[in-house]
Amino acid sequence: MVYDYEYFIKEVLKLTQIDLNAYKQNQMKRRIDALIAKRKIAGYHDYIERMKSDRDLYDEFLDYITINVSEFYRNPEQWGYLSRQVFPSLIEKFGDNLKIWSAACSTGDEPYSLVMALSEFLPLHKIHITATDINEVVMEKAKIGLYSEKSIVSVPEKMKKEYFTKNGNFYQISDKIKNCVTFKEQNLLKDPYPSGYHLIVCSNYDDTNVCYLSTTSTHCSKCLVTRCVKECDMSSVWQLNII
Repeated sequence: MVYDYEYFIKEVLKLTQIDLNAYKQNQMKRRIDALIAKRKIAGYHDYIERMKSDRDLYDEFLDYITINVSEFYRNPEQWGYLSRQVFPSLIEKFGDNLKIWSAACSTGDEPYSLVMALSEFLPLHKIHITATDINEVVMEKAKIGLYSEKSIVSVPEKMKKEYFTKNGNFYQISDKIKNCVTFKEQNLLKDPYPSGYHLIVCSNYDDTNVCYLSTTSTHCSKCLVTRCVKECDMSSVWQLNII
């Protein structure tokens, strides 16, 4: 029996709940073929069978196909707008018990940035961010909270001094910031959305990721805001060009 890519797509869906049909086939197939060649695995059938019993191989696959491009205070001008306009307006309207969701949070740069930015307005014990991602591996990295100098280059100096400790060539984020974030696994294209949020931020779900999606799923990604309003029971929406 010839185990082709279509077979592999079906088996991956069963194993991971990720539908590779949502991605442009040529780009994703090239990435997976390169990974199979790197691991010197015979083909799709052997690869899927080994992933069922080898957690490290499974985690590597998941990390490889979910594109993770993230950094603290990514697109600083948009964070400035959040601080000048969005946060004050939300606090004025809803008080200090804001519900904020960081969707597709990757390695935690975004939700931790939200905590630091909000700390200018609220005490840390009042800040609670829900952070979700499909990839458990990157969320484990987020929970550890160890980052390269490049990742924190846009963090304001005041925040760096207060909330980061140098650890060799890396920077460890403070537990005071980490304790404000709850991480949960979620597939944005499949799972139901949580409700009652005042602000949803998903800067990692942008053109960097959309370029790998099929036409159908790209359309779905553009419907995320509409779906958020319906399923998250949001009374108002702030739509930013980048965040």
